[in-house]
Amino acid sequence: MRRAILTVGVLILGLAGCGNSDLGDVAERQKEILEKLAKLEQGQKQLLATRPAARQRPTVDYDKVHKINVGSAPIKGNPNAAVTIVEFSDFQCPFCAKSLPLLNQLVAKYPDQVRLVYKHFPLSFHQQARPAAIASLAAQEQGRFWEYHDVLFANMAKLNTADWEGFAKEAGLDVGRFKQDLAAKQAEYDRRVTADFNDGQKAAVSGTPTVYINGKKVKSRSLGGMSQMIDEALKKGS
Repeated sequence: MRRAILTVGVLILGLAGCGNSDLGDVAERQKEILEKLAKLEQGQKQLLATRPAARQRPTVDYDKVHKINVGSAPIKGNPNAAVTIVEFSDFQCPFCAKSLPLLNQLVAKYPDQVRLVYKHFPLSFHQQARPAAIASLAAQEQGRFWEYHDVLFANMAKLNTADWEGFAKEAGLDVGRFKQDLAAKQAEYDRRVTADFNDGQKAAVSGTPTVYINGKKVKSRSLGGMSQMIDEALKKGS
């Protein structure tokens, strides 16, 4: 817009400086150009006014306590711990894989005070995330969810050609029972994964991993940041 005005302005100055032109004609042409510029500017204003407002990211209230149903979700650590860490995760999410050492560190640091709860949140663009979640529930039937969980993340690159039974063997499962449970309870497992996903949406989960400590969304996913939240929660409970 400014460039166009500048160009026309130069043209006007050029016309005004032409000694051989009739000054009346120049003045008339200047008037026409200025009128066109005014219309152009008005049109630009109208166009900008009709544009939708830029989308802003929703603000996150990190002090809000979300009620997250634990139900029959897998738990690592003391089942009766005072502090609950809930992770909404996806077996094809590389960021979830990177969060594993940190979460394990926290469970080790607070062996009696903390429990880690895993909730399924398979993202739609990860095609094998939901089948992996369903398979992990068959592993949970044998009390070996976390072993299967670790094998899945270790083989994340191979999930596009996933061998659920091979992973079950690697995780130390009874493969025959695993196959039987997976076939017989497919619909039930699918409903449980959906229930976890719905719980995540209610808690304002928009991506993975999303972590909560006693219902509060974690802002700083670091050992120091999460330890501080845990210590504060323990003080409140004492």
